[in-house]
Amino acid sequence: MRLNTIKPAAGSRKARKRVARGIGSGSGKTAGRGHKGQKARSGGYHKTGFEGGQMPLQRRLPKRGFVSMSRDDTAEVRLSELARLPVSEIDLIALKAAGVVPVTAKSAKVIKTGKLEKAVKLSGVLATKGAKAAIEAAGGSVA
Repeated sequence: MRLNTIKPAAGSRKARKRVARGIGSGSGKTAGRGHKGQKARSGGYHKTGFEGGQMPLQRRLPKRGFVSMSRDDTAEVRLSELARLPVSEIDLIALKAAGVVPVTAKSAKVIKTGKLEKAVKLSGVLATKGAKAAIEAAGGSVA
């Protein structure tokens, strides 16, 4: 067997339809577009979602919800992640350097998930009521 002799199995490759190439091609004259009408014209077709003048579905249904543009600005930090950090004084820069929060985050908030045994001092980082209580119970502080 040589690469230049390889051919696909007989009947596995169908020849493409040659549209508008005469009466003998089977799709000559109107080229499969039927007779007259908007869809028969060149460049003539309605836009996506157009329903012939009827109010389109995307306009009939009510608008719902709201997506905040600043949803990715605040990052969540777990207590268990604070416990793994090698430093005791924690701010946003330390969290970014450790890779706990994304570099694009503008602020961070500590949530009460996991356990914290060591004392840490938070500065410039928000904390929930439960997280604040857990940090202070471990001997730390939130500023």
